[in-house]
Amino acid sequence: MTFEELKITRQFLNAIDDCGYAHPSPIQEKAIPRISAGQDVIGIAQTGTGKTAAFALPVLQKIKYAQDLPPRALVLVPTKELVIQVYEVFTTLGKYTDLRSIALYGGVGPKTQLEELEKGVDIIIATPGRFMDLYLRGGIETKKIKTLVLDECDRMMDMGFMPQLRNILEVIPSKRQNLLFSATFPERVEKLSEEFLLWPTKIEVSPQATPVATVKQRKSAVPNIRTKLHYVAHLLENEYADERALVFVRTKEQAEQISKYLERTISGGVRGLHSNKGQNTRLHSMSLFREGTIRVLVSTDVASRGIDVPETKLVINCTVPRNSSDYVHRIGRTGRAFSEGIAHTLYDPSEKMYMEAVESHLPGNNVIEECILPDSIPVEETPTWEAKQMAKDIDYQKRKADPNYKGAFHEKKKKKSSSKSRTRRRK
Repeated sequence: MTFEELKITRQFLNAIDDCGYAHPSPIQEKAIPRISAGQDVIGIAQTGTGKTAAFALPVLQKIKYAQDLPPRALVLVPTKELVIQVYEVFTTLGKYTDLRSIALYGGVGPKTQLEELEKGVDIIIATPGRFMDLYLRGGIETKKIKTLVLDECDRMMDMGFMPQLRNILEVIPSKRQNLLFSATFPERVEKLSEEFLLWPTKIEVSPQATPVATVKQRKSAVPNIRTKLHYVAHLLENEYADERALVFVRTKEQAEQISKYLERTISGGVRGLHSNKGQNTRLHSMSLFREGTIRVLVSTDVASRGIDVPETKLVINCTVPRNSSDYVHRIGRTGRAFSEGIAHTLYDPSEKMYMEAVESHLPGNNVIEECILPDSIPVEETPTWEAKQMAKDIDYQKRKADPNYKGAFHEKKKKKSSSKSRTRRRK
């Protein structure tokens, strides 16, 4: 199929040609005609397969051209980084039109954004919190909004945005088209979506939580964090030298410490990305990574759904995500637009159960290849504090899996008392 067959008009076809897209992706083939027909749509597809363009093209076509009216489409996303990414897609695809889009997010003063809104805008891309903030300040008129898009809707509902979303639904027209897009759509979220979707068309072009087929997945058992750091440096300097890479970690402290370690260890430039960084610093780091000025970003999951850099060849999970669906979003930062990518996950003894959960979460045809620690990587001794922390983490996971589990200390005590009683009986 071609974009012409999807009845995309000439000004948008020219923009698509400039982007170098020859044919629509499966999600675009299925979603664009239904959205253009005015249907409510739930779109589920792998990351990096063109979900944003799947709703952006028909929304832009529906609005057609700028008018001296309040905004007519609203796109809500969970993070600031994703706002910018979606905004760039809308401006790129609408470059041969006079349509006006605006990106609204927190971390910057509202004055400039209110001034931009006053000049007139057709499409708003925003985080829910900033949208409501500017609406309550009188900066957004909602009576002409005819299309509502929730991008990464699973994360939005999962992150506690439902109260804000309900408030937004109260202030925008009830007669509108609703579009929900994500890579995962668990049953709990589907029930929540029933609050504002009426007979939606569900489009699922691949099983939920399916990584893109062009991403080669690998895993390695590593004894501790210091050995992990040696392995990360080895991957970046020896196996994938000069390739752009994302290193994912679980906490802000890990992102800060590991980015500083890699700055001293590898070439090509490294930045850390987490929620404690200032807004301008985060945006600047993302911009440097997109341009290729720096080679490596070390990030918490704040960026797992907000980076669209097709040149990203490698994703390293320095820690295993606690939520299995986050694994899919992390590794979806590579293999974008059907290019090839590598995802390598390093797991210590306390993360073995999380790794097993990730693998059980993936469809049967997705195999994560086990890679043995190379001989050239120094294996550090696990310090006492880390061994204790791992033991606590394993205990926590076992208790969660089995409410009757009393803990390693209890088992040790039980074995000791059993041994004593056997000794008494012998005497």
